[in-house]
Amino acid sequence: MEFLAGGRGEVRITPADVGKRVSVRRLTGDGEGSERFTDAVGVLTSWNEGVLSITRRSGECARIAESSLVAAKVVPAAPARRRAPAATVRELQEVAARGWPAVETARLGEWTLRAAGGFTRRANSALPLGDPGVPLEAALERIIRWYGARGLPPAVAVATGSAEADAELTARLAERGWADERHTRIRIAPLAPLADTPPDPAGGAPAAVVLAREPDADWLALYHRAGESPGGPLAEDVLKVLTGGSSVWCATARGADGRATAIGRLAVDGRWAGFSAVEVAPDARRQGLATRVMAALAARALAEGASAAYLQVEADNTGALGFYDRLGFTDHHGYHYRRALPDAAR
Repeated sequence: MEFLAGGRGEVRITPADVGKRVSVRRLTGDGEGSERFTDAVGVLTSWNEGVLSITRRSGECARIAESSLVAAKVVPAAPARRRAPAATVRELQEVAARGWPAVETARLGEWTLRAAGGFTRRANSALPLGDPGVPLEAALERIIRWYGARGLPPAVAVATGSAEADAELTARLAERGWADERHTRIRIAPLAPLADTPPDPAGGAPAAVVLAREPDADWLALYHRAGESPGGPLAEDVLKVLTGGSSVWCATARGADGRATAIGRLAVDGRWAGFSAVEVAPDARRQGLATRVMAALAARALAEGASAAYLQVEADNTGALGFYDRLGFTDHHGYHYRRALPDAAR
């Protein structure tokens, strides 16, 4: 902290700074020669009746009497990183799983079995991170039984395109007749450039982008996968997956008539911001709306301390790949699913 060497400084914060990141020094002790100074850094979340509440990065909240302050100041936000992030395959696999969480999970050694009523393969496949704790044949039998009991096809998500990928597991599943499907790319980018709001290509007023913690009916109506769950577009499992994660935001862009024209979803997890469900109404495309939605979500993620972005795109979605290329995303690794065919699941 850059307070005076003697421990005394100037209190340069007021209740008007609630919501800002601050650094404070307070005097503690009983006044009988045992005084000492204690420092705290965090977000000033309240200042009521002479008591300040400061929330640290860890989530711990410190309550500090205004009368004990000897120095305090607002801490400028750290400059956002604009270089490409670095990450291991496993880190991204774990982050992506938390950002699109299954409704039900079970452990199989270090593997995780995931189910969400059939809504998206991501939330309805086994994630093989490490050792299943049993021989592969026994692990596959457990997977087949577990998914069969839920009326779901047994599937395993295997990483590809990296030295850390599941090449051996992929080969062994192929030998046993587990078919490959839905090849997907994990793409990453520095977060800060995504928050640069682009100019409106039409030269008019930009479309309003509203953020909410949960998707509303307009958002769900634009999301083409909302009806994948057997329970229908508003099935409970769909909403649990879409709203699951440590900090989730749903963005909706609206035109001058109030109609929803584009949507997107954000899941913030530490330094990572995960983007998904970015879609534009067919009659509103080529107006920069997807970029605006991404910018609004990226700005929110930066405000929550994230610095890196990731997303998942199916390898044959050339339109989406080109769009994310223009935003600066690059491939990190890939994955696909190995699904047990009837002969393999007998």
